[in-house]
Amino acid sequence: MDKYILGVSCFYHDSAAALIKNGEIIKAVQEERFSRKKHDSRFPRNSILYCLKSQKIDFRNIESIIYYEKPLLTFERLLETYLATAPRGFRSFIIAMQVWLKEKLFLKSELKKQFKLIQKELVPAIDPYFPELLFSEHHLSHAAAAFYPSPFEEAAVLCMDGVGEWATTSTWIGKGNQIKPLWEISFPHSLGLLYSAFTYYCGFKVNSGEYKLMGLAPYGKPNYVRAIKENIIDIKADGTFRLDISYFKYHRGFQMTSRKFHNLFGAPPRKNETELTQFHMDLASSIQEVTEEVVIKLARSLQKETGLKNLCLAGGVALNCVANGKLLREKIFDEIWIQPASGDAGSALGAALICWYKKSKKAREIKPNDSMKGTYLGCEFSNQYIISYLNKINATFEAIRDEELFQRIAQLLDEGKVIGWFNGPMEFGPRALGARSIIGDPRNLEMQSVMNLKIKYRESFRPFAPSILEEDVTNQFEMNTKSPYMLLVAPVKKELCKKMTSKEQKLFGIEKLNVARSSLPAITHVDYSARIQTVSMKTNPRYYKLISAFKNRTGCSSIVNTSFNVRGEPIVCTPEDAYRCFLRTNMDVLVLQNQILLKKQQINYTIDDSWKQEFELD
Repeated sequence: MDKYILGVSCFYHDSAAALIKNGEIIKAVQEERFSRKKHDSRFPRNSILYCLKSQKIDFRNIESIIYYEKPLLTFERLLETYLATAPRGFRSFIIAMQVWLKEKLFLKSELKKQFKLIQKELVPAIDPYFPELLFSEHHLSHAAAAFYPSPFEEAAVLCMDGVGEWATTSTWIGKGNQIKPLWEISFPHSLGLLYSAFTYYCGFKVNSGEYKLMGLAPYGKPNYVRAIKENIIDIKADGTFRLDISYFKYHRGFQMTSRKFHNLFGAPPRKNETELTQFHMDLASSIQEVTEEVVIKLARSLQKETGLKNLCLAGGVALNCVANGKLLREKIFDEIWIQPASGDAGSALGAALICWYKKSKKAREIKPNDSMKGTYLGCEFSNQYIISYLNKINATFEAIRDEELFQRIAQLLDEGKVIGWFNGPMEFGPRALGARSIIGDPRNLEMQSVMNLKIKYRESFRPFAPSILEEDVTNQFEMNTKSPYMLLVAPVKKELCKKMTSKEQKLFGIEKLNVARSSLPAITHVDYSARIQTVSMKTNPRYYKLISAFKNRTGCSSIVNTSFNVRGEPIVCTPEDAYRCFLRTNMDVLVLQNQILLKKQQINYTIDDSWKQEFELD
């Protein structure tokens, strides 16, 4: 009899659900994709329903449900922290306690209540039923998500984030089906929260703007590294660290930084949407350098302590692909594997996996690449489903067979068109990997600004990533490893780069954006680097064939890939989401599986939800 385990994360940020069957990862989805609320933290009702409906099961088939952390330990941390800082932070304490006393302190009862409502919806004729409800620990869930799907029999595991219950950085050893803890760094000393503090100070939103800060860093110079290391963080030789908490407010208030922090850098926090100056770029560069130093020193210490050849990473800091790329080039470990959904969403999967291996005691099946199935673990829509929808809304489209479709899209890319690419199962995690992507020609000098300003409606400085055929990565980049999840940054090959003129070298800040750095200007950042996704025929054959068709036509084996969404919205989930995004932007073409839509042909349209009642998700 098949044994299913459901993992759940929610009520903080990035709620998600993950389903495993006999130890195999079957489905994993984030609630934001269904609710259309970015970083949705609410109970993941839609995600759970999708996981169950996709397998035609209900809670009677589930052996265990496991929540990704232990709320009472988090409550303990909050109480101790507020008591230690009292009377400061009293207003924040009152608001936090209202939420905890109303909901989070009684989370087990609240979860059971929600599960019963879902079961009643699935099987209304019987009494609501739910299986045993278990609780993991936050960093254990991260560690399990990092190690168990990895291609390693044995590995060191490093988890770094804002904070779990108490841990902010933790180290582990994974071997076979076992994970054992080594040591941890505890709150309030947090590399993730330090980086988020600078994210806040530079005017970006915490828990979503960290990518912006990382993208801004190459425009600046690390002029403030000394000030940060002499005042804010004390980094030991082994990479462990302590923060001077007087520079922060995240432990006792609504803001991230204190007046002392502002005085150190001589300015108040930047307000959102105001001008980004060289000062902010230099701060971004400085905190990026400090973060990289900590990560590399921690990795060296972990390798020296364990003697292991492989490293697994998870936690929000593991999404810092620039630091990951430098860690890889340091060659501290022979191989590195990073969980593609490294944040709290991925912890739903980690919790389910730790539950399976602790209960079943079964040997772990290790796959040569990994067990994430390319992270294509979400919703999938058939051509029949899509055609029915397009007919319902009176869209103008053409249905084309694969071979002709790939050739047509390659031609449109070559002509400079921006294309929405909706293909197969949706990705799990924050990256679009060729299932819900906007694609373009990397050779086009104007592609970056067009995509940022006219398609994504976001800051012009933000870089785009290349998707490249796996076997061709060494032809364009200084990297000789796979990067299927777009979590590694590497330099562009020197022979492809263009030397800057003396006039161009004198440019500052955003002025650098309009200087072509290579023969692939749309994906080459100002520091001659790129965030790379390698594409395999095994994990995404249609995306692979599309890029191959572009290569055959142009000789270029990479394309621009960015997430299929506009600023402030989650990545699209359904054909309706994709079509609405297509209409709202200056995108030229939309491809929904085998259906191609040209913007200039979309004249009369209506958004109609009635078609949904006629189909179930594949």
